[in-house]
Order: sequence, then structure tokens, then C-alpha cells
Amino acid sequence: MGHGIPVLTARGQGIAEAWENSLVELHRNGCRMKTMYDKSTDPASIDATMLITIEDPLAEPMIHKDFPGGVEDLQEYVMEVVEGIKNHLVRDPNDPTDTRWEYTYNERLFAYVVPGFKDKIFDQIDILAKKLAETPYTRRAQAITWKVWEDNECYDPACLQSVWCRLTEDGEKLWLNTNIRFRSNDAYKAAFMNMFALVQLQKLIASKIADRLGRAVHLGRYVHMADSYHIYGSYFKEFEERFILGLQRRSFEERTFRYEDMRDIMEEARPAIMKKVEDMTATVNARKK
Repeated sequence: MGHGIPVLTARGQGIAEAWENSLVELHRNGCRMKTMYDKSTDPASIDATMLITIEDPLAEPMIHKDFPGGVEDLQEYVMEVVEGIKNHLVRDPNDPTDTRWEYTYNERLFAYVVPGFKDKIFDQIDILAKKLAETPYTRRAQAITWKVWEDNECYDPACLQSVWCRLTEDGEKLWLNTNIRFRSNDAYKAAFMNMFALVQLQKLIASKIADRLGRAVHLGRYVHMADSYHIYGSYFKEFEERFILGLQRRSFEERTFRYEDMRDIMEEARPAIMKKVEDMTATVNARKK
């Protein structure tokens, strides 16, 4: 390793392949580091700075069976990130006893608020789409999540830091290229869901640009960058037994799902997901009384 954190790269045609390859590369070449969340008996985590390229974000199979969770959980997370179904459940910063989430990514991207700025709400995704529709090659089309006045002191600051996009043209086709940056990314238990949901956000951005331009915008490569891409020592044994050994036991086709085959199941989960959110909301409101 020398004196620095390893800088690793992985790639794949689609999300499932790229995520799998990133975990293999991290497992082989990452370094051992402590974390702020370790118990005294936990081994050190495996860590690296990682750059993952997904050549075709919509390529099938899109879903890896080994991400910790089910397809209903994946649908819920997409709705959280892209549709903002849990924005109203973030903690009240004026209530020290409120232990809910510090933020949601949807709130930070679609309704970014700066204190004292005349209570203006910044829809950064709409601003980003507008910039690209006006100047496809601009380097200024980005959205950020970090709030310097909050996130330097809060217990659980935002991991996702920025979304950056730029259009390229190939003949008559426009392609939306997207870079995502995380300061910290749990490679095994979070990164797949992050990538999947953020590709859905990439689709939304493409559609917003297409609406403004009156022409189709296709999804170009998606690049996922993490300053710290890590596997926690606390679940390292589980990771090796479930994921690493699973690579030897099953073919890639057996390790993945086609999103097209799971789409109906995921969409049918929407009412149950919204009922879950309603129940969470009712619990919060009851505590306030």
C-alpha cells in the first residue's frame, strides 16, 4: 500500500456487474483501517478510494441478488431518493430529543435550503437540467448535498456529496453522462442500492432535459466515486461467506435478476411502502402530542 489509501477502479456493462467487480477489487486490494463505529472486538475495515464506471446504466441484468435486502426494499429506496416519500420524516433541528434522520438525499437535491437566504428553496435537479438544456457542454451542471453549517457538527452527515452531469452528442443522439461522488460509501450494504436509485435519478434528469429540448436524451456512462469505499470488519465474515464464496458457487446469471422481470413486483409494492411511511408518520405525530 505504501503510505497512502489505495485508489482502485472497477467497471461493468451494467449496475450488477460493476458493483460485483468493485467488491472483488476492494476485497483483493483494499487496505485495513479503523472506523468511528468499531467496537473493541471488531476487526479493522477494508477500505479504498474507488472509481466505478457503469458503461450502460440500463443494461440487464440490473439487480444483484447479493445486495442485503429484497426488491421491495430496493423499490422503497428508489422512492425515497427520487420521489421524496420520506422528506417529511427528517429530524427537527430545534429538538435535541429528535433522533430521526438528519436529512434525505431527495430533500437536499430537490429542496435545498440555505438559512437566511430569504427562505428560498433550490430545486438543484431542475436547475441542473435547465443548465444542460441551455448549454449541453457546460461544466457547471451539478447538485450538492453538503451543508457546511450543519454537516460538520451533526452525528450522521450526508454521505452522497454531489451529482455532476454533462451531455455528449453522437450523431443525432444526446447522451447524459453522470458522475456521482460519495465521501463515504458502505460498499457491501449500501452501494448497490445507492447506484440503482441514482441511475433512476439519472433517468429523471434525462427526461427533464428531453422535455425542455423536445428531443430524446439517452443515458450515457455513470461513474460512481467514493472517497472511502469500505467493508466493515463487523460483518466481514458474513461478506466472505455470502458474497465471496457465492462467486464460486453460482454463475453471473444465477447471481442476478433482470429488472424487467422484477419491475411488476417492485411496482406492486408501492401501496405497502406508502402504508409503511404513513405508519411512521403517525408514530412521529403521536410523539409530538
